[in-house]
Amino acid sequence: MLRCALTRRNFLEKTYKLAGAALAGTTQLLFHSDLHAQTDAGQVTAVLNQPIQTSDVVEFQLRQYLMKRVPALPTPANATEWTKEEGRLRKHVLENVIFHGWPKDWVNSGPKFEDAGVIASGSGYRMRKLRYQIVPGFWSTAILYEPEKLTGKVPAILNLNGHAPEGKAAEYKQKRCINYALQGMLALSLEWLGMGELNQPENSHWFGAHLNLAGASAAGLFYLAMRPGLDYLYAHENTDRARIGVTGLSGGAWQTIVLSALDERVSVAIPISGYFSLMASIERTNSDVGDIEYNPPDLCVDFDYTVLTAMRAPRPTLLIYSAEDEYGILAPLEKPYLFDDIKPFYKLYGKESDFVWYENTDPGTHNYQLDNRKQSYAFFSKHFGMPPVQTEIPVDSEIKTYEELVVGLPKDNLTILGLAKTLAERGNRRQVPKDAGARATWAHSARENLRQLVRYNPAKVSHAWHVTSTRKRGLESISYRFEFNNGLSATCIVLKATTASEAAPLAIVLDDNGMQIATHEGTPSTAGPAGSASQVAWHANRGRQVGALNLIFTGDASPDKPGVPKDLWPPSTLYSELLSVVGDRPLGIETAQLIGATKWLLEYKSKGSQQAFLESNGIRSQVVALMAAAMDPSLYSEVVIHNGMKSLNYLLHKPVTYQDAPELFCLDLYKEFDIDDLISLAEPTKVTLQPTR
Repeated sequence: MLRCALTRRNFLEKTYKLAGAALAGTTQLLFHSDLHAQTDAGQVTAVLNQPIQTSDVVEFQLRQYLMKRVPALPTPANATEWTKEEGRLRKHVLENVIFHGWPKDWVNSGPKFEDAGVIASGSGYRMRKLRYQIVPGFWSTAILYEPEKLTGKVPAILNLNGHAPEGKAAEYKQKRCINYALQGMLALSLEWLGMGELNQPENSHWFGAHLNLAGASAAGLFYLAMRPGLDYLYAHENTDRARIGVTGLSGGAWQTIVLSALDERVSVAIPISGYFSLMASIERTNSDVGDIEYNPPDLCVDFDYTVLTAMRAPRPTLLIYSAEDEYGILAPLEKPYLFDDIKPFYKLYGKESDFVWYENTDPGTHNYQLDNRKQSYAFFSKHFGMPPVQTEIPVDSEIKTYEELVVGLPKDNLTILGLAKTLAERGNRRQVPKDAGARATWAHSARENLRQLVRYNPAKVSHAWHVTSTRKRGLESISYRFEFNNGLSATCIVLKATTASEAAPLAIVLDDNGMQIATHEGTPSTAGPAGSASQVAWHANRGRQVGALNLIFTGDASPDKPGVPKDLWPPSTLYSELLSVVGDRPLGIETAQLIGATKWLLEYKSKGSQQAFLESNGIRSQVVALMAAAMDPSLYSEVVIHNGMKSLNYLLHKPVTYQDAPELFCLDLYKEFDIDDLISLAEPTKVTLQPTR
């Protein structure tokens, strides 16, 4: 009998270590009575599968939270004051945001172009293929359109690509550049990362998140990719340096406003339908807020794209937006913030007429078609002091194919993801000292560094909303919505055996997929609710109280709609970007919620117990759990990680997408810390990693 009992105990221990894999498909397993068994995974799943709040509530909270962080516009008293402030802002944005983490020799190096020869062109102009270096090992291409008879100094226009897969071969861009050349101007057409000849999977803009993780702002790469075009034109022997323009559609518009606001060499700018104010981003629901490079961490702590627009004053600027833009960047919604509010800055210089708004209605979509091209011809010719141009010269028959415009790139050309891996390998994290005294000093310094890195701001449960309760078959539960003092929330279901003490020890369970099985798709795994349910049951059967916790962006504490497949723009992605751009970090918010919820549960459910047992499923929950233990090592007796990763390097080499784990792509995280560093910071908390990736 004794041997039989021991065998049963061994079986139970093995079952627990498998973290639910053996329990995922069964609800019939009964636990031995001497372990106080009352429940199983099936019964627990039924309790966990009760949403506490809707995604709409979470989204409303996030929007209210972000609204409070929209910086106010500056109110300069005069032109002299604003000109001085513009200079300060340019220096700040470039040094502290755009070029954060980038090697100074890359940032300060001059342009490196290679001439690949002339292309057969139409009458009155010629085309030249160019190849240029973005950073060492990473090259791009361009086409220069120039007047056939080029003499003296002429205006020059940098033409930037948007999200057109064909890149510089886009029909509307070729027509525009040919016309500029026929009007007597230089027109340089740049390829864009992820488009045209750079259209490789690892050049997806979302891999900019991996640059952030490795310690270099993604926006810096995009700036280094467009600035050489301006350098080239500025150095061209036929360029009139007082007459340099920049224009582009969509992502090209974003490039236009960034480059023309931060580089005073740009005299005239025409961005078309591609950037928007922070306020407009928040007001739109589930819409485009820009790719990773558009929202560099901390850009909007003190100002946003409205101020970048104001930094164009007094230089001539034409803003073009469409009435029925399919991406939600609608002219009537953008005009109040980007034009009406910015006119006073031009008035300071007496240049109100040089700041112009145009609403496109033909075709009224996201476009740089004929009507918008004609607007650009008229605006550039006016401000470059050239004969007025109101029409477009027909050049339909002269449009080149994609193949005809191919310049060619090195076979071993880097990609965005490849560059992120390269930068990560250059990291020089400080080794954890072995000496006890030195280790303590390191831990104090590293912990403070970690707090700053994730922008950790303690969150206290200001009110625990009692939502519902259950009591059945020896298991009872209470569901809570934790409202924190920052206005955001998490949800938690506290379960225990009805025979367990009101002051029973506390265990907390986290899961990447949330606790409600209905909130995600596919067959449940050990990293899903079935695995969590088995772990919750195991703890309850040990006489513990169990907090099944959904932190923000998880389960019913996420703005994502239950059961809706993820695409490039799930709400969790949008709001994670916006939180970072205003100076927060989703990882820091989640860590603060976990610590705050733990302290509340210990005080009110475990009657003043000092420590909790913490268990997690998946890589997202793993990092949050280790962060909490590293921040407050006295709070947890033990942390058990299921389906985690050995190193943050896994995010780069899998690779994991930003959409699947937005909080993990925290600026500088892998540059400064890795999983083993967090485990060391958590000492004396015991950390156990189950099978890792």
